[in-house]
This record gives sequence, C-alpha cells and structure tokens, in this order.
Amino acid sequence: MMGLQEELRCASDAMIQWASKDNDDNSNNNQSNTPSQSTIALASGCQLFMKYVTRCFLELPDFTECKKQVLERGERFAGISLAARDRIAELGQEFIQDGQCVLVHGRSRVVGALLIKAATMYHKHFEIIVLEGRPDAGGCKVAKEFTDAGIPCSVVLDSAMGYVMERVDLVVVGAEGVVENGGIVNKIGTFALGVVAKEMGKPFYVAAESYKFARLYPLNQADLPDLTTKKLTFVDTAAAQSQSQAQSQSQTQSVSLDHHAAASTSTLTLASTQNSNNCSIPGLVVLPESIKVENPPCDFTPAKYITLLFTDLGVLTPSAVSDELIRLYQ
Repeated sequence: MMGLQEELRCASDAMIQWASKDNDDNSNNNQSNTPSQSTIALASGCQLFMKYVTRCFLELPDFTECKKQVLERGERFAGISLAARDRIAELGQEFIQDGQCVLVHGRSRVVGALLIKAATMYHKHFEIIVLEGRPDAGGCKVAKEFTDAGIPCSVVLDSAMGYVMERVDLVVVGAEGVVENGGIVNKIGTFALGVVAKEMGKPFYVAAESYKFARLYPLNQADLPDLTTKKLTFVDTAAAQSQSQAQSQSQTQSVSLDHHAAASTSTLTLASTQNSNNCSIPGLVVLPESIKVENPPCDFTPAKYITLLFTDLGVLTPSAVSDELIRLYQ
C-alpha cells in the first residue's frame, strides 16, 4: 500500500516539475518570451486526488481491491473536473445581460465557455472587450474564438484597462489558483484590473474550477510561489509597422524595373532578408545588459477586489472559499 502511494506521489511531483521547468525547446517555436505557466492548479489538483487515494488506503486493506478503487476514483475525479466547466458556464451566464459590455483578461477556457454559452445557447446580445494579454497575446487569441461565436469583440492594450473601464458593465476573469483567503492567483495584470474595477464600481467576477482551490495563504505578491520566467523582449510595434510599409513600397517599386534590374533587386532582397533573419525581430528594442528585465507570469489579487466566484460548487463569496477548502479536504 505504502509503495503504491509513494509511486503516485512521485508521479505527481514529476508532473509538477515538468510543467514548471523552463523548456528551451520553446525558443525554437517563437515562444521564448512567454512566461512559464503557473503550476498552482496542477499542484492543487494532484493534492486533491491524493486525498482520495489516501482515503482509499484507509478504507480498503486489500491491495487488489484498493488498486481497483484508485483507478475508479481517478476516472471519477477526471469526469468531475471535465464537467466543472459546463457547470460554471451554466451558473455564470445568468450574470450576463443583454446590452452589457464585458471586459475579459487572459485566455481562460472556463470564461470562454461561459460567455460563448450565454451568447449561443441563451441568445444574449452583449459585447466583449479583451485586453491584449502581453506577453503571449492570450487576449488576441481568445478574441478570435469570441468572434467566431458571433460575439462583437474589441481588443485593447493591457495599459488601456482604465481607459475602457467606464464603458464596461462587468469584468470576468479566470484563475490559476483560488487561495484560502478568497483571493486569486492569475495572469499578470489581474491585480491591477481588480483595483481599477473596484475604484470605478464595476463588479469583478472570477470563474474557476474547484480543483484550483489551493491551500495557500499569500498576503502580498512576495508570498507567491517562485515561478520560472522566460526572457522577455520589447518590440516597438510602430517602428516595425513603418519598416514593413517601407519594405512593401520598395518591393512594389522593384516590380516596375526591367527584367535585368528586377533580377538584381531580387538577389539583393534575398540577401537583405537573410541578414534580417540573422539579426533580430523588426522593431526590437535592445536593452543594455545593465538593465534588469522582470517578467512575472502571475500576480495575486486579494479577496477585497473580488465580487463573486463562479465555481462548480456554486456561486461563492470570497469569504466562503476557506469553508469549501475544508470540505474538499475532509
């Protein structure tokens, strides 16, 4: 029994370690400036599953029967986790009304399911403003999903959250983890968004599955678990667009040249492209080595900035999270 439990614990630790490591292979996929994902949700899910396993060991002394129950409970746990998103979407859509403007931050599957369900199944007419979601452009990616579902959608810079907040009726975000004091850990920028929403009197809702409830009690940003972050680059997009337009105009002019000149231009353009590929991204701002660049993937949003949490356990106030955690781990 103890050997099986230890193997499951080692497997859990291995998954968390794999998820948190800084994978150099991503640099070959143009993702070198993307921060590593938080492992809070994975860690809390593994802890919750281990609780089920430990209870199984206590209830069933026979090894064969215990092993069978572990597999059955694992499948049941996975099924409950998958069904959680639909349950949350059903509860949360009731807070979306016709004519509203919803502000979204980050690429959360549960938030996406909630808003798309409200629009497609309940035929509610509303619009969405999505923050860009630097550095991985998560907001830009999820905006396409909303548009494909027929929901009017706009994308703005992260730094424009205060500017658009006066047009917004409510804010909906996901969470990497829901902590014991009712706060959340989520994509960087969520804390600032919560502060702005509270200052301007806008409801701030969080949609998260119960397996993301974590036995953590941070009081500030310094209390968050250490997260490996990847190199962050800065690009002057205005300069990059100007450079792209200039190159486009140059290529257009080269088409009007005679065949011999066009061949020469083609050779020069190819050489220029090769040199460009060897150098850097258009508009890349190169900073001196003496300047330190920080790239935190997540931040902590205290409970006082959160209106309600939409979970598969029901619609909760932040103060109810600690009670639900106790029930989950009883």
